[in-house]
Amino acid sequence: MLISIVAPCYNEEDVIERFHDHVQRVAEELLPRGHDMEFVYVDDGSRDRTLAVLMRLAAQDSRVRYVSFSRNFGKEAALLAGLHHASGDCVIVMDSDLQHPPELITRMVDLREQGFDQVIAKRTRSGDKMLRTVTARLYYRFVNRLVDVELVDGAGDFRLLSRRVVDAVLALSEYNRFSKGLFAWVGFAATTFEYENAVREHGRSSWSLRGLLNYGIDGLLSFNNRPLRAALYLGMALLLCAGLYTAWIVGAALVNGVQTPGYVTVITAVTALAGVQMTMLGVIGEYTGRIYYEVKRRPHFLVKATNVRRVEDLIP
Repeated sequence: MLISIVAPCYNEEDVIERFHDHVQRVAEELLPRGHDMEFVYVDDGSRDRTLAVLMRLAAQDSRVRYVSFSRNFGKEAALLAGLHHASGDCVIVMDSDLQHPPELITRMVDLREQGFDQVIAKRTRSGDKMLRTVTARLYYRFVNRLVDVELVDGAGDFRLLSRRVVDAVLALSEYNRFSKGLFAWVGFAATTFEYENAVREHGRSSWSLRGLLNYGIDGLLSFNNRPLRAALYLGMALLLCAGLYTAWIVGAALVNGVQTPGYVTVITAVTALAGVQMTMLGVIGEYTGRIYYEVKRRPHFLVKATNVRRVEDLIP
């Protein structure tokens, strides 16, 4: 069985060689069992010497494939490029900063041999800050009440995918991609195991607070239209409240006569309704913006350098 390791890279020049050494050792352990391995590295527009390191690794190891983007297109695009280029019977997606322990690859292969199409490594949150842990748990609890698929806290991109799962994911040509949700949406037999959270060996995470917030919004909006339905329900509820309030005002006028309306009541009502309207416009705008990007049909990424013979095969 040929196993493809897909590893997105962004400014990883100081750690990528150590990562490759780790996965090479695992490949040597699996070779006597009849498993070969290829390594697919996707340079997501790094600003350091990541591409030069990948080119050197490719010159030293014929199993190394690399794809370098013309700029930073994001991790979702890098994952897509890696899956497009992976030719293995199964694909293992993992980070190249060693936060995903390569030693777990053997366990993933063992579970794949038991017939599972997806083997998902779920990290524990040991070592995370309390605020981040609580926020993540609340987010997943809230999102899973809304989305059409189940998103598991701690289950990210580190997973093994069978060839038919990879082909199913690649058949989904949508521009706004949320891989964690896509993996869950395609289904097939899956199993999960936990592992201890590892510390990043070099540098800092490229995920900012804004990036995490946008990623969370993507997860919320990519697999349901309930926010739009909520806007309809809220509008109907406000219309009902307005009708009841009007009836109360008319009744009070008939009983007590016409009185000057309260300034505070008017300002509060206007401000509240304006806030609701802006929120609903934002929700509608988010969905409209996604339609806008889907209609334009731009490629997910552009390739600057690669050791793949046909670059066209990489661009969906």
